[in-house]
Amino acid sequence: MESARIGCKSRQIAPGVAVVEISGRLLMGADCGLIDKEIEALIAREQKRVILDLSEVRIIDSAGVGQVVKSFTRLKKSGGDLRVAGASGMLDGVFKLTQVHKAIGMYANAQEASQNF
Repeated sequence: MESARIGCKSRQIAPGVAVVEISGRLLMGADCGLIDKEIEALIAREQKRVILDLSEVRIIDSAGVGQVVKSFTRLKKSGGDLRVAGASGMLDGVFKLTQVHKAIGMYANAQEASQNF
């Protein structure tokens, strides 16, 4: 059996602003399900301003990109917002190729993303 490909943990960076730190690979299947559950749990706790910190993610597929967009949509519908931090290299290229960067704010790091949220 393959070992876990993704790590996911949440923390509060500022009052009302949560950071979901993701590491490893963000691929179809359990990886996306883990992100989905974390976003749902944050919404249930009224934590609706969320930063996805992808600085430790090395690989993302189309399902991973779709999960980021799904999380953004779910947060917007609940009255919140999503920002992405730390997307570089392959991730940055994928977000630009898919035009996701035009809809979701992209920042160099979580601290920068938390400003004026």
